Amino acid sequence: MKDVLLTPEGYEKLTQELEMLRTDKRREVADRIRVAREFGDIAENAEYDDAKNEQAMLEHRIAQLEERLLSARVIDTAHVDTSVVSVGSIVRLRDVEAKKSFEYYIVGSAEANPAEFRLSNESPVGRAILGHKKGETIEVATPRGGKITFKIMAITAA
Repeated sequence: MKDVLLTPEGYEKLTQELEMLRTDKRREVADRIRVAREFGDIAENAEYDDAKNEQAMLEHRIAQLEERLLSARVIDTAHVDTSVVSVGSIVRLRDVEAKKSFEYYIVGSAEANPAEFRLSNESPVGRAILGHKKGETIEVATPRGGKITFKIMAITAA
């Protein structure tokens, strides 16, 4: 089992989600199952089937979170090396061709969210820039077979 890299905030967020699912959500689903049973014959009870499916998905998500947290390695953002790009770095990249700059927080795959500029260390761009220094230019292959050239403008700790 490979390590799941998490920032301290990411670890806390997953822990809170797990606690909410184990308590409130389990109770809510159990209540739905109990109410659905009261409707009578469970063989033809769509409400019961739906509640049981929700319970199965809930238990799967709980197991998934437990596994992630067990194999989690929390990155100490106070000790991030800012001389090279690593998990826990905030990196300002400049698209050389488009002449646009973007700032990304490099995180583990469990926390990635491109809409929030949280880039996974396992994504194509994340993989390409890891270990590189400020001022270096990196080419990243696009899904359609082209290439995007980025210049690393700055590296800071989160």
